[in-house]
Amino acid sequence: MNFGTFLLMQSPSARPSGEIYARAVEMAQAAEHLGFNNIWLAEHHFSTYGYLSRPVQLATYLAARTTRLRVGTAVIVVPLHHPLVVAEEIATLALLAPGRVDIGLGRGYQHYEFERFGLELESGRARWEESVDIILRALAGGPFSYEGKLYRIPETTIFPALEGPRPPIWITAQSPDSVEGAVRRGFNVLTGGFGVPVERMAEFRRLFDRMVAEVKPEKPLSVGVQRAVYVTGSLADARAAAEEARWNMRVTLSLRHHYERVEDGRAVPVPAPTEPDVDDLLDRFLVIGTPETCIRQIQRLQREVGITHFNCSFWFGDLAQARVLRSMERFAREVMPAFGGQVLHSDISGRPGDGAA
Repeated sequence: MNFGTFLLMQSPSARPSGEIYARAVEMAQAAEHLGFNNIWLAEHHFSTYGYLSRPVQLATYLAARTTRLRVGTAVIVVPLHHPLVVAEEIATLALLAPGRVDIGLGRGYQHYEFERFGLELESGRARWEESVDIILRALAGGPFSYEGKLYRIPETTIFPALEGPRPPIWITAQSPDSVEGAVRRGFNVLTGGFGVPVERMAEFRRLFDRMVAEVKPEKPLSVGVQRAVYVTGSLADARAAAEEARWNMRVTLSLRHHYERVEDGRAVPVPAPTEPDVDDLLDRFLVIGTPETCIRQIQRLQREVGITHFNCSFWFGDLAQARVLRSMERFAREVMPAFGGQVLHSDISGRPGDGAA
């Protein structure tokens, strides 16, 4: 099992941007120190739901501030950008962090973001298909041209060029169409996130297996799951953390289904018409509780979703940094070893770069 951590970089209380980015750097350094394999970075725009608008840019910086940690995007919202720029950014990151890059790509799901770029969300599907074609052609190296319905590109070569294998590509899949499209292109699948119950992910896994049997990809494909994670010995603390995660779930679902509220840039957690209670959240949506509880929840995901990668979203809601880092330490020390994870250090005191962010 590969363990990574995921940064959305949200702030319900609209903390200063410098503080949010300092937290991100500190978490990346802590993740490396504790033996996590990856850090994954989201892309969002124009609200406190996520302060990170250029994930490749931050990934490049984090790669320079660490030595072993793989850096990845989860995801680049491809239809918001020209595909040649996306390809150039990926190639630059891969050159500066050789062998340490994972690229997550996605179509996007927020009317709110698309509208502010002068785009319609419904146009994203067509833009997505042609953009992915162009990105792959550009990263293959050498001159190419492209003639599509949306993009017409005369003979073009991108610089810098990749100097090694193309980084692994992951697709975030929150729908059957996304799962099918990922398998047909030979991409890995990353699912889960806020508001997705375990049984829905199990459905995606069954579809994934059917598609793999049909398509027969050249290389084995991986499946990863992303979950909010918080390790504590206190039931009361666990339930309080679940309510922090509810902020993310409410904002995510409101943005996905276009009933969002954003006031002066602040994302408002609009309740859904029906919501799980805190016990249901802890059972079907989150990995929160004692180390033993977290181990059981991840084992359940292994059985039902067949995962080889597990991404921990340790920082959610308005959890204070001290609570987040303490949870990361306990997860590395008391949960990861149950899955063969190697704990490099049992705590984060004295790690290189302390206080430098």
